[in-house]
Parts: sequence; structure tokens; C-alpha cells
Amino acid sequence: MKSIVQDRYGPAPEDVLRLAEIDTPTIRPDEVLVRVHAASVDRGTWHVMAGLPYPIRMAGFGLRRPKSSNPGRALAGTVHTVGAGVTGFKPGDKVFGIGSGSFAEYAHVRPDKLSLKPANLSFGEAAAVPVSGITALQAVRDHGRVRAGQKVLIVGASGGVGTFAVQIAKAYGAEVTAVSSTSKLDLVRALGADHVIDYTRADIAEGQGCYDVILDIGGNRRLSHLRRALTPTGRLVIVGGETDGRWLGGIDRQLRAHALSPFVGQNLGTFVASENSADLTAIRELIESGKVTPAIDRTYPLIEVAAAIRHLLDGRTRGKVVITI
Repeated sequence: MKSIVQDRYGPAPEDVLRLAEIDTPTIRPDEVLVRVHAASVDRGTWHVMAGLPYPIRMAGFGLRRPKSSNPGRALAGTVHTVGAGVTGFKPGDKVFGIGSGSFAEYAHVRPDKLSLKPANLSFGEAAAVPVSGITALQAVRDHGRVRAGQKVLIVGASGGVGTFAVQIAKAYGAEVTAVSSTSKLDLVRALGADHVIDYTRADIAEGQGCYDVILDIGGNRRLSHLRRALTPTGRLVIVGGETDGRWLGGIDRQLRAHALSPFVGQNLGTFVASENSADLTAIRELIESGKVTPAIDRTYPLIEVAAAIRHLLDGRTRGKVVITI
């Protein structure tokens, strides 16, 4: 099969990724082989490819070189083969989920990270959902604990996770203020944001103490700055926010939030998304009900995965970047 491969870690996708012919994966009895029709790119794609920050290597991705030769994870496609121990899926099922090596014609997936594809989405649209959609759902529902009538501020609202978070928070009945750059304000308005803030022109903390929940997705603002915008008992969920640090890469801010939280009235924290089929099904239901729609920025063919990752790194994306296969 055709597949993107890499033999070493490196921060520049053009230097480490190439298209090659390799053997089709052999699945274990507890896996599903999916014929991939589309995949998607997110910040995690770059981290896995680059091996940065360094702790990601110790998390099971390979210390000196990548354990997996293909950094793709999110996918949508058709079930080709199911392992002997798999129930719930059969050949021909249209699915989406999170697998291993999704920048390829075939990928192996655990059934607990797979769900039936939303009926109203194309394969390309569905491939945009798994990683970013699950992260946004858990940020809003489980960690932000967003309820109807609350005021929610979403920093980084125009990115992959942010575009889902705006819509999910609205589906939960919140009054949403979306923070973005000037050129992306139209996108977040179209997604349903009640208010928008252009961070190049306004300070998110101008209306001090007015937000019940802040989702900080990809920002790097000081904790003190974010806390000023929260109510005295509000919740801050740090979903992203990165620096160039090779050892912590911005994680130190999340650690400081956890350390400070027990000593203040506000709840300050972060989380690592749990990849599971139950939440894939939950977001599929939101999509099929018309409450959530993937925002697709650009689509690239398999041979241009490196260009797709470069586009993401350049910071100009509006929503998700999709790979068609």
C-alpha cells in the first residue's frame, strides 16, 4: 500500500516525511483494518512526528526514533477486515476514529477507538472530527462542566479544537464569546459565537470577572490574566498553549495551574483527552442532529502531507486540515 513514512524525528515535515510503498498492516485479533478514505492533521501530529517536547518520547512514542513510522491518527474510511475477537463492526461499515498510521491506504484501529461515521458527513469531513472533536467535547462537558446560561470564553476559537468547542458549548446552552484574530472572526461568528473578541485589538480581561468558564485552546496568556476574566468561582480549562521549549513546551503553565487551584476559589486545570468510542458516538449524535459541523480549512492529497503539516504550523488555519487518500 501507499503510506507516508518517517525514519527519524525532526521538526520540519519536509525533512522527515516521504511517500513509500509498504506492506499492508496485519491486524491482531482485537483490531480492525480500515481502508482509509481520509485523515486529518492536528498539533498532536506534529508532536508525534517531531518527538517534541521530549517527554512525548517517554510516553511510548520511541526514545531515539519513532516507534511508528507514520504519525497519522485520525481517520475515516470503510472496514476492510475485523479481527477474530472483534464484535460490533463488520466489513463494509463506514467508520471514523483514531488509529495508527492513518496517512496511508490502510490503518489498524482498536474497536474502542472507532465508531460508525456520521451519516450526514463525507469521509473527508468525518476525518476532521475524531481527535479535535473528542478533545473539545471533553473540555466543554467534563472539565468545563458547561451548563445552560453560563458565559463561556473560548480562546483559540478558530482552530481545530476551538471550532468544535464553540459549537458544542452553544449546544449545551452557553453564551459563547470567541477569541480569534481579525481574519478569522467571520468563521467563529458563522459557527454560532454570540460575541467575538479580536485579540489583536482588545484585551479578553477588559470585562473583569464575567466568565463562568474559560477554555484556553492554544493561548499562552499568563494565569493571572486569565483569572481576571473569570468569576470568583469560575473554571479555567487549559487545552493547549505551547512554547518552543524542548523539555516542557508550555506544559509548565498547566502544572502551575494545578498547583495554584487548591488555594483559590477558582478551579484551574488541564487534561489529556481520553480517546474512546463512547465519545465518538456522542459527537456523532451532535453532528447528525445538526448542532455541530466540522469546519474544513484545506484538503491535501496523501503525497502532500508534509505541506499540510507546514500549513498548520504557519498558524493560518481556519478549522481543520484534511488529507484525502
